[in-house]
Amino acid sequence: MTAPSTAPAPGRGGRWIEHWDPENEAFWNATGEKIARRNLFFSVLSEHIGFSIWTVWSVMVLFMGPEYGLTPADKFFLVSMGTAVGAVVRVPYTFAVALFGGRNWTIVSASLLLIPTIAAFIVMEPGTSFTTFLVCAMLAGIGGGNFASSMTNINAFFPLRKKGWALGLNAGGGNIGVPVVQLIGLAVIGASGGPRVLLGIYIPFIIIATVLAALYMDNITSLKNDTGAAMDAVKDAHTWIMSFLYIGTFGSFIGYSFAFGLVLQTQFGRTPLQAAYVTFIGPLLGSLIRPVGGALADRFGGAKITLWNYVGMAAATGVIVVASMEKSLPLFTTAFIALFVLTGLGNGSTFKMIPGIFHTKALAKGLAGEEAAAYGRRLSGASMGLIGAVGALGGLGINLAFRQSFLSVGSGTGAFVAFLAFYGVCFLVTWAVYLRRPAGAQTTETTASEAKPQLSYAEV
Repeated sequence: MTAPSTAPAPGRGGRWIEHWDPENEAFWNATGEKIARRNLFFSVLSEHIGFSIWTVWSVMVLFMGPEYGLTPADKFFLVSMGTAVGAVVRVPYTFAVALFGGRNWTIVSASLLLIPTIAAFIVMEPGTSFTTFLVCAMLAGIGGGNFASSMTNINAFFPLRKKGWALGLNAGGGNIGVPVVQLIGLAVIGASGGPRVLLGIYIPFIIIATVLAALYMDNITSLKNDTGAAMDAVKDAHTWIMSFLYIGTFGSFIGYSFAFGLVLQTQFGRTPLQAAYVTFIGPLLGSLIRPVGGALADRFGGAKITLWNYVGMAAATGVIVVASMEKSLPLFTTAFIALFVLTGLGNGSTFKMIPGIFHTKALAKGLAGEEAAAYGRRLSGASMGLIGAVGALGGLGINLAFRQSFLSVGSGTGAFVAFLAFYGVCFLVTWAVYLRRPAGAQTTETTASEAKPQLSYAEV
């Protein structure tokens, strides 16, 4: 066993690990786990702040009263564009990890968060044009990219048997940046502070996260961009199927996180303070439960957890439709928070499925041991950024759907009906692709030469 070396690689500065073999249990127990957990912790910190900056406009719009001259449709459009940019930048952020190193890119991506924060700090006042606010909201979208680079980086540090837990904890710790910024916004509103106070609070935290990443994180020399793997991932149907399913889970989580407060204000006439009192609860619980979704997927299989999670999401959405039509704020709020919890659970289970799917494909090809694990890492790492980007676009769709629903019928009911139908489709896709056994399939113990990948996808 070779211990990890963090000496700078030839021609490279910073902390570089020359040897990394997490699937080797002796290596993992002796030195690998400690290093992986340290990188996970500081990756979560940076990603957490990235999520806060990405979703800061979900709080900013609560501050923007009539004196700002914005309609509810304008506000939904502002948060929609921030969501869109956050989704798009996830693709280049995924490849940046291998190009620059996980530690090095974390330093860069964390420091970039200063741009949207300072820009919004400067312009946030009545009289500023809608276009200026829109540009600032779009700049905040770069915070959404931190998720993709962080997940790609942490995926390389952990063995397959630990990925569900590690990726769930990494993503959940990042996701919790959403309720944290909303909680801080609640405190600022409650103290009669302005939006600049909220933005000013985050500037020193961004600097701290950047410095800590520089001091305590590592790069892995063997983690390289594989153009062939990226092309293989793009061509693989499972990349797009999982992107679709991730729209249903993470797209819902981030879309609702942006929209919850606005819906309460617009449909139920809540004041900014009244909306802020409950806006953070759903994202908080959804973030906290994401690692649980990953852990349950490790134990029972991601496809099974995802399938039944969609049943729960559809049921919660059905209750929301009834509450919306009956104008019942308590029932609406309770069901919406339950839906948030289920989106978080599904986030963990769907992301666990990705490495499992490609490992299953490796076994079906006749690969075994480290060769199969390497194939799975190669394809899952290449697909994660794309899946995360497409999934985040679901947040754009949700906010545009709310915007249109309020413009058309004056409430969000129409949008929720559409979401209910979408979750039903997600259920059917999960069952048909990953759980339905073809006719004649008796066991999953078919020889590699005879195996069909779908026979064992139920275990991913």
